[in-house]
Amino acid sequence: MRFKKPLNLLLKEAAETGAGTLKRTLGAGNLVALGIGAIIGAGLFVRTAAAAADHAGPSVTLAFILAAIGCALAGLCYAEFAAMIPIAGSAYTYSYATMGEVVAWVIGWDLVLEYAVGAATVSIAWSEYLNKLLQNFGMSIPYAYCHSPFEPSMNGAHGIINLPALFIIVLLSLVLIRGTKESALVNGVIVIVKVAIVILFICIGWGFMNPANHTPYIPPNVGEQAMIHGQKSFLEYFTNDFGKFGWSGIVSAAGVVFFAFIGFDAVSTAAQEAKNPKKDMPIGILVSLAICTVLYVLFGHVLTGVANYKEFAVAGKEASVAYAIDTYMHNYHWLSVLVTVAILGGFSSVILVMLLGQSRVFFSMSKDGLIPPVFSAVHPKFQTPYKSNLIFIVFVGVFAAFVPGDVVGNMTSIGTLFAFVLVCIGVMVMRKSDPTTPRPFRTPWVPFVPILGAIVCLLMMLGLGKDNWLRLIIWMAVGFVIYFLYSKKHSLIRKGIVYLPKDPPKPEL
Repeated sequence: MRFKKPLNLLLKEAAETGAGTLKRTLGAGNLVALGIGAIIGAGLFVRTAAAAADHAGPSVTLAFILAAIGCALAGLCYAEFAAMIPIAGSAYTYSYATMGEVVAWVIGWDLVLEYAVGAATVSIAWSEYLNKLLQNFGMSIPYAYCHSPFEPSMNGAHGIINLPALFIIVLLSLVLIRGTKESALVNGVIVIVKVAIVILFICIGWGFMNPANHTPYIPPNVGEQAMIHGQKSFLEYFTNDFGKFGWSGIVSAAGVVFFAFIGFDAVSTAAQEAKNPKKDMPIGILVSLAICTVLYVLFGHVLTGVANYKEFAVAGKEASVAYAIDTYMHNYHWLSVLVTVAILGGFSSVILVMLLGQSRVFFSMSKDGLIPPVFSAVHPKFQTPYKSNLIFIVFVGVFAAFVPGDVVGNMTSIGTLFAFVLVCIGVMVMRKSDPTTPRPFRTPWVPFVPILGAIVCLLMMLGLGKDNWLRLIIWMAVGFVIYFLYSKKHSLIRKGIVYLPKDPPKPEL
């Protein structure tokens, strides 16, 4: 709890304008579009099928509802912070003000999993759908050049590098460098198109659903049944059978499809670029989350009704939506092509928002001296953190080009859930430490909402399994090495240096 960043300093930074600061260009509509742009993407079009095939079957819709509950509870906490502290940095900034520098570092480092690694995950899905689109015109990218070296195909082919995934990361990073307003305009157009396509698939696909595909709605978990009847111990069940359908499968699927909701919190990273953050930030976060939840439940219901969930583990594993349309919705091949184009655009907007979020979090961390000054260098003309974007082209590009999508997707989910837990706790801490600070938006029913939000997010983290917990622990260990070797020595708060961003001191090297 030591070395907290004073709230009055954060508010001064939020009000600062001019050279070396971010430009306020985004209204409530831009922020809602930004949220929807980040939310509807790879999670819906790729992770839905994976969660149904491996964990929940048709009850993936219940997994969406569970994930939405966790997100809504955390979203209420985010909305309070974003309206009260309208500054770039999202959960990192909130933690610095409430729980101190060490926790802030943990969450800032953790957010790399959400934004940078998340962008890589979506770029891999983008590559899959690009190949699907090209196949409609009799072309395809060789397997070796659109898959990771760790992804052998069913017929024995091996990947070398995922070039399309790398390409889209580079292209969208350059768009971000050009300017936030321009990026928001591109995102707004894409959002309208992809929401229209999602609604079109739901409406047309509804008539092609086979009731047999929804039976049983919750596929049985053999180990779960054995434990209930006293034939297995809880430890034996948890080790071997947890998450393989049944009720535990819904919990695990919620952790997987949670990736589909990642993005609403990315709105909070743009707080310093919002015209009226006190009013617009809660609207951007909560409205985008509500719209997407309704679409997700309907989409999951239709997708598992058109095609049997078991098919998404084999033939329909890649580009699952296009597979379902081409296989079962006869005479609607045009819709498959249209969906694929919209999905490519949709994925692009998700990557755009995630890369924006990552550069803004590191912008704030750099301003505090926890990472090198290069991450807060602002372009003299475009007023964007361009050097940070260039560095992340390399970092995210490596993940996109050489790591399988399933691995990075689950890393993103567990990292984001951890951030949500800390934000929920932070609201309760700040209600005690700064009770008189004006709150344009107040999280209702504190401490009930934050506590329940933290519990639901922890439950979904458990559902992601031991391998992802191990990856999270290793990632955090690397982060602590960086903190003690660099950040602790250069922290401006530890040095007692208080400044406004117009004239920041240069940390010692």
